[in-house]
Amino acid sequence: MNQLPVKFLEKMEAMLQSEYDAFMKSYEAPRVYGLRVNPLKINVEDWLRLSPMRDRVKPIPWAKEGLYYSEEDRPGKHPHHNAGLYYIQEPSAMLPVELLDVRPGHRVLDLCAAPGGKSTQIAGKLQGKGILVSNDIASERTKALAKNIELLGVRNAVILNEDPSSIARSFPGWFDRILVDAPCSGEGMFRKDESMAASWESYSITRCVNMQRDILAQVATMLKPGGLMVYSTCTFSPEENETQMADFLAKHPDFYIEAAPKTGGVSSGRPDLVDEETAARVGPEVMESLAGTARLWPHLLEGEGHFVAVLRRSGEARAETLAANARPAAEPARMAKGKQGKGRAPEKQPRGGKQAAAAAADPREIWLGFKEKELLFVLDDDFVPVTFGNAVYLQHRDLPPLDGLKVVRAGWLAGEAKNGRFHPAQSLAMGLTRDEAVRSISWSAEAEETGRYLRGETLFVPEEDLRCADGAGSKGYVLVCVDGYPAGWSKYSDGMLKNELTPGWRRL
Repeated sequence: MNQLPVKFLEKMEAMLQSEYDAFMKSYEAPRVYGLRVNPLKINVEDWLRLSPMRDRVKPIPWAKEGLYYSEEDRPGKHPHHNAGLYYIQEPSAMLPVELLDVRPGHRVLDLCAAPGGKSTQIAGKLQGKGILVSNDIASERTKALAKNIELLGVRNAVILNEDPSSIARSFPGWFDRILVDAPCSGEGMFRKDESMAASWESYSITRCVNMQRDILAQVATMLKPGGLMVYSTCTFSPEENETQMADFLAKHPDFYIEAAPKTGGVSSGRPDLVDEETAARVGPEVMESLAGTARLWPHLLEGEGHFVAVLRRSGEARAETLAANARPAAEPARMAKGKQGKGRAPEKQPRGGKQAAAAAADPREIWLGFKEKELLFVLDDDFVPVTFGNAVYLQHRDLPPLDGLKVVRAGWLAGEAKNGRFHPAQSLAMGLTRDEAVRSISWSAEAEETGRYLRGETLFVPEEDLRCADGAGSKGYVLVCVDGYPAGWSKYSDGMLKNELTPGWRRL
């Protein structure tokens, strides 16, 4: 790689001492590549039987669904990627969510979520139960976040584009789990992204520390007593890692560190790297607990540099607090003003919580008619259809009002009602299974038809190639699948399969 900054090298030599030479040799080694199988669609064993990469992947020791792959495999070009069967992710970046201990039914916040790797990992652990709030403060980055959440078929996520303080006002003491994958100086990613090394000296560590401190102060108010928070960075900088955690614990005595398991080459945190002034201020008990944090060094494992701290908030959630945070079941969540990225299914975004005006033209009724005619799936009782304008979302009924928040996705986007007809969204297709569609067609990943469909072409297929529910005709919406897993919509009539794949999802 290109020359590393001299100040960075001096800093690392002082930190690592006898390990410094081994650390430097890691920059000469080829970087490693990882993907994470999506349990919302397929388990690892079934994917291995299906994938042409089966004999060339190996497990990532700290991630249940994580696998190393070879660079020449290029899984991003394979149709299974278009079907959302896996997410391509740097191996070390998979550890924070593994340590978050997410379980079905939890309410989870991913505060700095774009481009969505950790959010989709959280969603896989929720298994469609509970609520995921994925947020990123940068509006441009929320486009990739929304697409990746939809690609992997997540049904129970809300996507925000907000400052942490605004979220804190709407969700006080509400979350069971919070992930803060904090913005940082990025030292751990120099091998993966050489541009980060080139800009390191102009990217102030002090600025990052201040930003992280402000974020943590807001996040602390959103976690339930007894809840778990994971703080992670991709930097080696102790100011942003152990020192940041020492400062947080000193200011928030109701939080404490839970020791992270050290497997697969993961190392303990380094309390010795905390400056003397901070160490004296926070006291020996806090300092000793910092060894329970985790560091991932590229010379000790197959992955890039990371830091992870697991923090528990003391106490137990009280029943009256839970009741106060839950909205009555009959009341749908209100919607707030939102933003929309290009290349998505057509929709308008929420403004001020107003529902569609006339019951006769209510998009929910049009949606229910479409669902009755074209779908076989049963909507979980925890989810209700809500609208803004002509767009219909499926939203968890326990979600607090979103008024005043910038909303990118107010739930699982089902589609849009126009002129009395419902137009299903790409996100609806990706969240279904083949068995939940009245009509479907499936081709193998290697089939010519798969490539043509993913490029947006119209195809001509015999009626007998469709799988139709008992009593259903062939004319109508068809869920197009790759090896049995949905990739998008088409409409069938008289032998013609009209391509309904959203333009922004097509392969060039």
